[in-house]
Amino acid sequence: MKKKFLLIVSAVLTAALIAGCSGNGSQSSEASKKESKASAASAVSETSKSDDSKTDSDESKESKKESKEESKKESSAENTGDLADPSWFDDAVFIGDSVTLKLSYFVEDHDDLGKAEFLCAGSLGYTNALWDLDHEDNVHPTLNGEKITVDDGAKALGSKKIFIMLGMNDIGLYGVDGAVSSMIELTDKIHEKCPDAVIYIESVTPMVANSSLGGLNNENIKEFDEKIQPICEEKGYKYLDVASAVSDENGDLIYEYCGDPPTDDNPDGMGLHFTDAGCQKWADYLRANVK
Repeated sequence: MKKKFLLIVSAVLTAALIAGCSGNGSQSSEASKKESKASAASAVSETSKSDDSKTDSDESKESKKESKEESKKESSAENTGDLADPSWFDDAVFIGDSVTLKLSYFVEDHDDLGKAEFLCAGSLGYTNALWDLDHEDNVHPTLNGEKITVDDGAKALGSKKIFIMLGMNDIGLYGVDGAVSSMIELTDKIHEKCPDAVIYIESVTPMVANSSLGGLNNENIKEFDEKIQPICEEKGYKYLDVASAVSDENGDLIYEYCGDPPTDDNPDGMGLHFTDAGCQKWADYLRANVK
């Protein structure tokens, strides 16, 4: 039954990823344009007010508003200055499933993560990444045209920084505890092969609201992320809460960041892959939190 589920997920992931690649955040762009127009209209309205008509109270409110705007600008400038240079990622490798595979396509056209390498494959998880290359159902990534395990791949690349985002496919197949167990085993194996590398464990990112795939849902994703954090601290891995950067106030994936949301036209949308806007937010988060 697990084998059949894995094959189904693999096929759906591939189709969803293609859809995600075409969803390049146009909804986000339109929303941004509307916000810009609204902001401009507000500014014009404020400017057109006569100074003579302002009361002391109005002037006080205006002063506070300007002070807040200045603080926002300063904060924005500070955040930009703290971003790691893209070249910082030149000796890094990203290990992941189809979600990270989308990020690899994004950075091909955007200079955000330097010359980082990617070892990704649809349906890859902590568990099947431990399988031998001759396993009949293996979904190992390729390096130089040949399949390779992620631990051997990271070693062959000589990676000094190893970013891992896996677990989504494990949660659906083996439950949260099974996924955590495999996470420990694979990361131990990678650390053994690459003892001098710094290992970064990225949280599993959420799905859009009301999405689920068997045992894979936002409740279990959150539980998994919470359980691996103390493990990372214990083993000296750096935990990166990517989920926090792409979630709304309810902990769901922000809709405009999702490239395959369930809709009336596509009720089978998985609701977990990213648009370009989502990838940009992800890359920005990494650059702001790796140091």
